[in-house]
Amino acid sequence: MPRILYAEDNEDNIYMLSRRLQRKGFEVLIARDGEEAVETVLKERPELVLMDLSLPVLDGWQATQRIRAEPEISDTPVIALTAHAMEGERDRALAAGCDDFDTKPVDFTRLLGKIDDLLERA
Repeated sequence: MPRILYAEDNEDNIYMLSRRLQRKGFEVLIARDGEEAVETVLKERPELVLMDLSLPVLDGWQATQRIRAEPEISDTPVIALTAHAMEGERDRALAAGCDDFDTKPVDFTRLLGKIDDLLERA
């Protein structure tokens, strides 16, 4: 069962997306801020990270950069999730080291396709 770390600080989003992912057979780990996300990736080694970009403590861009800087976890796939679909956000997320980008509210079918694609490549 693939493990996904969902880094998100909004409880409603956590509840909705984590339940849907669990129903699809994923084990879902939760981090509520960027610092916790980095620590969880180091400790738990999930197969993939869903990274909200607007996190407290460390934002998603900084957390992704920290993950990329740690040799033992630097190849962990990261999908950026954001409610800010402004021009340049995708490029900024990819420049920070994210492998893919998706917007909120999440189109679950589209997100599952991205997850499956990245897990196959990893």
